[in-house]
Amino acid sequence: MAGTRARSRAKGAPHPAGPAASPEQCREYLRQMRLIRYFEEKAGEAYSLGKVGGFCHLYIGQEAVAVGSMAALRADDYITTSYRDHGHALARGLSARSVMAELYGKAAGCSRGKGGSMHLFDASLGFLGGHGIVGGHIPLTAGMAFAAKYRKTDQVAVCYFGEAAVNIGSFHETLNMAALWKLPAIFVVENNGYGMGTALARASSLLDLAHRAYSYEMAEEVVDGQDVFAVRSAMDRAVERARVESLPTLLEMRTYRYVGHSMSDAAHGTYRTKDEVEEFRQRDPIKLLEAHMLEAGMMDEAGLKAVDEMITAEVEDAIVFAEESPDPAPGELWTDVLAGGQ
Repeated sequence: MAGTRARSRAKGAPHPAGPAASPEQCREYLRQMRLIRYFEEKAGEAYSLGKVGGFCHLYIGQEAVAVGSMAALRADDYITTSYRDHGHALARGLSARSVMAELYGKAAGCSRGKGGSMHLFDASLGFLGGHGIVGGHIPLTAGMAFAAKYRKTDQVAVCYFGEAAVNIGSFHETLNMAALWKLPAIFVVENNGYGMGTALARASSLLDLAHRAYSYEMAEEVVDGQDVFAVRSAMDRAVERARVESLPTLLEMRTYRYVGHSMSDAAHGTYRTKDEVEEFRQRDPIKLLEAHMLEAGMMDEAGLKAVDEMITAEVEDAIVFAEESPDPAPGELWTDVLAGGQ
């Protein structure tokens, strides 16, 4: 299986990262990536203890994709993502409290306890899900981009999804429409190599997923998803293309998840080896950023420890908040079912 995995990485050199960020930007990238990592670790623990119900898909290992790409967006842009959405929500600015409370199914959660792990929403931040159906949200992104173009704003609509979604019909239909109508949309494939437990090479005849854009005369780019600077640089180009030219882009972020697909195979699953996971851990996105900051003199070991302590306190506070928050009132079963909240 490791050999199959290696072949799935063989083609398509990532685009150069471009200039590094400022010390202030680096510190913010590190804060967000550390927050996502520790939040996910504690969410996994809470799930194991039975405090989080339903499904739970952790984002550990892919933090640079959400953090680097979100940094290129404006507050009024639109975002949709798949069910592995905790990292995107936190990077977008949803509080750790509101996300953790949602995982616990509490009324103080960002979806008022009715969405859970896979359906995080905050319309005030343009964060429109969290969608449980694979690829089901991809057409919605085209609709958001069309609305922005129709209203003649320069907003951008961004869609995050896994590599398994590129084989379904709605992906192709949406990309065709986005290219035909010249919509300000960005489609971000988070290619972590596995659709649940199925390696990419076993499910796709084309391993360079960015090349799918060729069928629609759409701009595309392969990006090192473990390098937050490379992600930010690629996203900057895509955002400018969308905002200025009203043209879509397909970005293939090559990344890796260090845990299983979901909590049902939380370690590494039977479909890949420990050696493979350890190999990809050598390019941990957080460690890469820390190494850059230490080498550039942006932060010392004491500074890294201070960030750890700050993040630990924030997540522990979120857990206490979630545990102490009330459950939704029984009447909430009937709210938000139909338009107008009836």
